[in-house]
Amino acid sequence: MSDSKKNQKNKEVIWDFWQKLNYADTDKVASIIRAVTHHDVSWNGPHPINCLMGVDALINNFWQPLLRSFPDLKRSTYIFMGGMSGSDEWVSGVGYLTGTFVKDWLGIPATGEITNIHFGQFYVMRDEKIAESYVIYDLLAVMRQAGFQVLPPARGGEGGKIPGPRAGDGVLLTEQDELETRKTRQLVDAMGKGLGRYVRSRDEGNLRSMEQEHYWHPQMHWYGPSGIGACLSLEEFQDFHQRPWLHGFGDRGHYDPGNGRLIGIADGDYLAEGLYSSLGIWDVPFSHHLGDYQGVPATGKLMTIRDFDWYRREGNCLVENWVPIDLVDLFLQMGVDLFARLQYQVELRKLGKNWFDPSFRV
Repeated sequence: MSDSKKNQKNKEVIWDFWQKLNYADTDKVASIIRAVTHHDVSWNGPHPINCLMGVDALINNFWQPLLRSFPDLKRSTYIFMGGMSGSDEWVSGVGYLTGTFVKDWLGIPATGEITNIHFGQFYVMRDEKIAESYVIYDLLAVMRQAGFQVLPPARGGEGGKIPGPRAGDGVLLTEQDELETRKTRQLVDAMGKGLGRYVRSRDEGNLRSMEQEHYWHPQMHWYGPSGIGACLSLEEFQDFHQRPWLHGFGDRGHYDPGNGRLIGIADGDYLAEGLYSSLGIWDVPFSHHLGDYQGVPATGKLMTIRDFDWYRREGNCLVENWVPIDLVDLFLQMGVDLFARLQYQVELRKLGKNWFDPSFRV
C-alpha cells in the first residue's frame, strides 16, 4: 500500500474512533477503545497523568476517571491531519473536549458547569491501530475555568477558547496536494533552522539572528497554552513569548533524540499535509534553565519539554501556530509544583479566603 493510501486509511480509523466516542454510551467506551488500540499501547499524557502502558491502564486510569468527571464529554476538532515522518505513520489533531464538570478531576474541583479542555494529540499507527499516543491537555485552563490561577497573569491574551484556523480548512479528511505539502515542509524546516541560529551568550534580548520575519506573516497568530496566552502578531509573539522564553531557556543545542521522543520529525522530514504541518518533542532535553521565567529564578538544570506545534501556511508565509505545552511538567522540573499551588488555593477557598488575598502567598 502506498504511503498516501496508508495515511488516508489511518485518518479514517482515528476520525471514526473519535466520532464513535462522541456518541457512545459510557459502557461502550472501553470496547470502542480496544477495537482501535494495540494491547501494549504506550499512552503519554501531561503531568500528573504521564505514561500509561497498555490498553487496560489507559481505560482504567484515564478514560474512566475522565468520563466520571465529564459524563457528557464531546470532542470538537479544528485541525486533523496525518502523514509519514521517517518510517512512522502519524495522525494528529487539535481541538476541545467539552463536558459538564460534575466530579473533581486530578484534584481540580468540579464546578457543575460546562468546561472546555483544550487538547493536542499525536498517534503512531501500526497495522491501522494505535501503537503510541502523545497528548497534552491544557490543565491550567481547566483550573482557570474552575476559578484558580496558579501562574502570574499571562503576557498574551487568554480567557476564551482558542480559535481554529481562520480559513476553516484544518480538518484534512481527503488526500492533499503533494506539491503544497512539500512547500509547507520546506518552509517549516527553514523556519526551524532559523530558530537554531540563536546563541544566548551572543544574542540575549536580540532576536535578529533567527530572521523569523522571513518565514512568518507580520500579522501571524500564535496560540500558546494557558499561562502564556495568545499573540496576534509577530511583534507580540516576540515580546510576549519569545524573549521571556529565551531569557529562561535560551541555551539551545541540547536536543538529544536518544532521550525522549521526536514527534513528526525524522532527519528534517517533518510531518506535513497540504498547507499544514505538525510536530513535537516529548521529554527531550532542550535547554538549561539559565534565567528567571515567570518568577522562578534560574536553577541551572538541564530541562526536558513536552511541546507540540501545528502550523498553517499561506503562500510563502506561516500565518498561524497552535502550541500546546505541558507547563505543569516544565515548572515541576524548576521545583514548582503547580498542583500543590492549586491545592493551597482550594484550602484557602474552604476557609473563605481568596487566593489573591495579599496576606496569603502562593
